[in-house]
Amino acid sequence: MDAIEVLTNLDQIHGYFQPIFSADAHTVIAYEISGQLQIEGQQINLKDFVNNEDIPEEYRIDMEHKILHAALAKVEEIGQDIDIYIPSNPNLLMQDFGESHFNIIQQYISEEDLHRIVLVVSEHRFLGDIQKLHHAVRYFTTFGVKIAVQEVGAESHLEHIALLSPQILKVNIRDLNYDSWSAQSDMISAIGSLAYKIGANLLFEGIETVYQLQFAWKNGGRFYQGRYLANPALIFVEKDILKERFKEECQQFITSEKKILEAQYFELKKLREELEAIVHRVKPSSDNITHLAQLLDCYSFRVYICNEDGFQLSPNVMRIDGQWELQPRAINKNWSWRPYFLQTIIKMRNDQSGEISELYRDIETGEITRTFSIAINKHEYLFVDLSYDYLYEHNIFR
Repeated sequence: MDAIEVLTNLDQIHGYFQPIFSADAHTVIAYEISGQLQIEGQQINLKDFVNNEDIPEEYRIDMEHKILHAALAKVEEIGQDIDIYIPSNPNLLMQDFGESHFNIIQQYISEEDLHRIVLVVSEHRFLGDIQKLHHAVRYFTTFGVKIAVQEVGAESHLEHIALLSPQILKVNIRDLNYDSWSAQSDMISAIGSLAYKIGANLLFEGIETVYQLQFAWKNGGRFYQGRYLANPALIFVEKDILKERFKEECQQFITSEKKILEAQYFELKKLREELEAIVHRVKPSSDNITHLAQLLDCYSFRVYICNEDGFQLSPNVMRIDGQWELQPRAINKNWSWRPYFLQTIIKMRNDQSGEISELYRDIETGEITRTFSIAINKHEYLFVDLSYDYLYEHNIFR
């Protein structure tokens, strides 16, 4: 249906509501509103119309306002403890700095209930000055309105998101590309880290399968939305409609994850003990580091020694095409800038045991790795970069 047909059937706009569920209570905690047009049995979601830059702004603003009126007219039927998510095109919102949107919201929501409103914007779609959007959003929040940033992903500007200080980050799980899963996992980890640092909750939308629900749960999603749970509808559902199903599925997730984590714990413990035994037997130094590397052939692709301040004392011994090679140019390089480097040094010095890092991607090779590190005397520390093949074969690559 083209824009003209939409504009000539505005009286057929209906407000739809899609439930949002929580991971902690397993209940409906919010509804996201949308506008849909019903003509001759055909149902058209108006999101594309609102975001279509080829349609004049005044028509799209009018459409957003009509959707707001159609949906908010029914909010009295929603429980007082349920939030209401209101998506808005930020370019349209900023035509009057959000004043008309806010006035419509106030027609249906009392001032003491404005904390139930969640204004949803997509920061990377905004074409104007992000500082101006920040000021408009901040005005909303002074009344208790919460902010959600949607479509968080590869196109997002993390500094803009942080500036807007949202309470919710929305990630559309349908946008995940399973052909580049490793890169996608890195992106989700980065989004999760950002959410943690700015005090925001993750909401995964577009969930269409139990596997996507499990992925969202496993990656720190507190809120969930999608066809697998409930479609947008004209009517509201019982708050506890999926409570029992959620509980059962969540228990399956927990049981599965505990088995994986426990198996990984014992594999890492065994690995640490094996590496510690080799190190204590060899008593590594810059003079015998090549011999040590050969003993670590099945575990590692790079070995080197640093002092407590991060300056490298030995060459790299690196496996290239199956052969160990010395790289003297690495001597005197400083690695204290690396995340957790000095923290790990302090831990090793005081715990008197080896440490195995979390997974990360090696800067030089691009390979996913972990690093085993251990004090070899009061001032020198050995670092062993573990090969992806070893991690994969022993199920400690996640």
